[in-house]
Amino acid sequence: MRKCVIFDLDGTLADTSGDLIAAANACFEGMGIATRLDPLADAGIALRGGKRMLTEGLTREGRHTEAEVEAWYPHLLDAYGQALDVHTKLYDGAVAAVEDLRRADYAVGVCTNKPEGLAETLLTRLGVRGLFGSMIGADTLPTRKPDVAPYWAAVDGCGGARGASLLVGDSDTDRKTAAAARVPCVLVTFAPEGRAVLDLNPEAVIDHFDELAPTVARLIG
Repeated sequence: MRKCVIFDLDGTLADTSGDLIAAANACFEGMGIATRLDPLADAGIALRGGKRMLTEGLTREGRHTEAEVEAWYPHLLDAYGQALDVHTKLYDGAVAAVEDLRRADYAVGVCTNKPEGLAETLLTRLGVRGLFGSMIGADTLPTRKPDVAPYWAAVDGCGGARGASLLVGDSDTDRKTAAAARVPCVLVTFAPEGRAVLDLNPEAVIDHFDELAPTVARLIG
């Protein structure tokens, strides 16, 4: 069992907001409403998931209902699945950071609230799926983050030691997941939330992936 680093995907390893917003806007067009999410101003909303984007757009239009969100969510997933790597980019230094951890004999995996099939496809198209020993999505298990079960599945799946693991993420969901697991949380400041993540009191923050390796060494050895 090796020391282990688990990564969130959206907003942590990659900026996926542009393609997520495009999928949501395709749904709004299909609904026949004028509201559109903005790729820059609404990037933070996008990284909170498809239902959050639909809720926001419908609320702005003054016609939000949970039933309509649920009805359109499969259409959003379909639209996103057809074009999930048009605008998406890995954050600067992400690949090098993961490779550095692997060379230092850390186990690495992914735990995301993106549906498993979409996450697998995206990581493969970005050319990095082979870097991770595990990949747990929103629907891999009956529960999703911040429930601790997906995190432990990601740790176990890549051969990591639960007691010597940590989670790298960008949101309160990741912070709560790490807290439930009683492991350190490293939050990134280069996602849309920026330095506001400091308010979540993580064990560490990083402004660039160059800072990850020494931060991991300090937190779990």
